[in-house]
Amino acid sequence: KKHNVSLVTNDHVETLTKMADNTITVSAVDRSTVKVNDMEKVERQKAIFALALGDDFNFTSTAEDVRFFADVELFANASLIGVFMFSLFAFGLFIATFWDSSEDSAALVLVAGGIIAYFCANPYLLSLVDWRNAVEEEAEALMHSSKELNRTLKTMLTVFIIFLISWAEFGVVNATTDGLSQIKFWVAMFFDSASLTFPMICTGIYTKLDFQTAQILGSLPFLLMIFLSTTFSPGSGVEGLKELRYLFSRFYFWCMVPSVEDSMEGCPENLNLLYLVLSALVGVAFFLVIQLVGAIRSKKADVETAKLRESMFDDEFHQLQVTLYGEKALKRLNHMASSMHSQGSRTKAEDA
Repeated sequence: KKHNVSLVTNDHVETLTKMADNTITVSAVDRSTVKVNDMEKVERQKAIFALALGDDFNFTSTAEDVRFFADVELFANASLIGVFMFSLFAFGLFIATFWDSSEDSAALVLVAGGIIAYFCANPYLLSLVDWRNAVEEEAEALMHSSKELNRTLKTMLTVFIIFLISWAEFGVVNATTDGLSQIKFWVAMFFDSASLTFPMICTGIYTKLDFQTAQILGSLPFLLMIFLSTTFSPGSGVEGLKELRYLFSRFYFWCMVPSVEDSMEGCPENLNLLYLVLSALVGVAFFLVIQLVGAIRSKKADVETAKLRESMFDDEFHQLQVTLYGEKALKRLNHMASSMHSQGSRTKAEDA
């Protein structure tokens, strides 16, 4: 049976082809080669290298970028108002429902306070993946801002939100029960919350993971804390496996709580608060190690790419660049790239 196939298109391809200095045609059948103007069957990778002249674009940062971030992320950000309103509602309901709790129930009050604090910050943490994707796409398309500066500022803002929520948690817990008013308990609350939320900052801002994967990996510390910290059932667990409790700040936190510290197994006699702070950063340290391994592998891949490019410097490669840029323009661009590279090397040497 024959089909009547109709193609609906417009004239933009023809118009852009007339406007373009060069036309690179990619085959729908053979993806390994391309057509460059009148040059047939050019190796795809060689054509890409021939197009690449000069250094990568440098995403420089300015004071204007900081002001723009403040305008968008602080003064005109509805999500911050949403976090504030939800926190106000949740902690207000916490005070009403846990009012006049006995000192013996302090651990249970802390569990509830920690869960509420986590869910107060969670909506903002869930938005980090979409924010990261939007910032990267905007920076690549408009080439106007420093991606690293935006990441740093967003990280600082998120940590500040967690910092404020920890103070709110400290306040409502002490409003409903006694015995936890010392400042060391606020430190414990902040770093206990940090141990559960900092990994979500890492996966949300500093990776290229999709939303679902980033949230699964970022939420793992919360799940593992329930299983392995032994704080939900002190002293329980299979021998060997329960030794992992020392990796969780919640364990050291519970070693400070008067109503449960005697039932906790293996609490340190000294420097408990220091161990609590260090264990809160275990997730971040693990993430940094993974990032370091990835950076080393990326560096090796760059070296292999450079070798591959050098291996393609033949007569066809030179002819490709002449075809694309013209003899005079090619010499000028190569000279500019060489000058910029030399200047950059001198600057780095002077800084060193």
